[in-house]
Amino acid sequence: MSHDLSNERDLHKAAQRGAPSYVWRAGQERRLAMILAAAGAERLRGRVLVDGCGVGQYLEHLGAHAAEIIGLDIEVERAEEAHQRSEKVLSAAAETLPFAANSFDLLLNHEVLEHVADDGLAIREMVRVLRPGGRLVLFCPNRGYPFETHGIYWRGKYHFGNIPLVNYLPRRWRDRLAPHVEIYTRGDLEKLFAGLPVRYIERRVVFGAYDNLIARWPCPGRALRGLLQTLEKTPLAFLGLSHFWVVEKTA
Repeated sequence: MSHDLSNERDLHKAAQRGAPSYVWRAGQERRLAMILAAAGAERLRGRVLVDGCGVGQYLEHLGAHAAEIIGLDIEVERAEEAHQRSEKVLSAAAETLPFAANSFDLLLNHEVLEHVADDGLAIREMVRVLRPGGRLVLFCPNRGYPFETHGIYWRGKYHFGNIPLVNYLPRRWRDRLAPHVEIYTRGDLEKLFAGLPVRYIERRVVFGAYDNLIARWPCPGRALRGLLQTLEKTPLAFLGLSHFWVVEKTA
């Protein structure tokens, strides 16, 4: 196989499944603190599922706080790599979780929902496997963010990178450019949970940590990060990178 063909397949796979976190930096540390606060000590003493664990970064770091943790990823190669970081890892699809109902006290779905084939079914499966009182911690991309971070397809070719203003286009145009990844408004997410036995504990939009920018330009990068994360408490939060939802099963 030629190097160019291999790169093309790698890019296509990254487009379809997303690029997992290979390094642990300030952005991941901040989100871990949010996850732990949402979980609470009681749920961490139970069973935890990382649904879409990638290569196991969150699985490993969240596992340091959990009594029992299981990782799951649809990609066998990623599940195998994650197994080097955590004992219990398996490969399966989010739409058909291989667990009994009422099995978990905490479920983390971190920037995965946008990549599944049927996000409505995936949400129903997450709620199904939660115990009453169990919580889903969900991060997924916000349509209000000015960039499409998963790249686009143009004239049959995938273009990697942060593409400006794509998500502000009418939905039918946006979906032609980015058919490989979903994007969400608050209303879109509410429709996915409609009719399910849940209550909302927290729903907000967060900005990123911009670690790559800080690595290149430390002072301006940190100033930008501080400014944008301050905006999370203002009406301009709608421009943030990701939705952060904490959803509790009620029955």
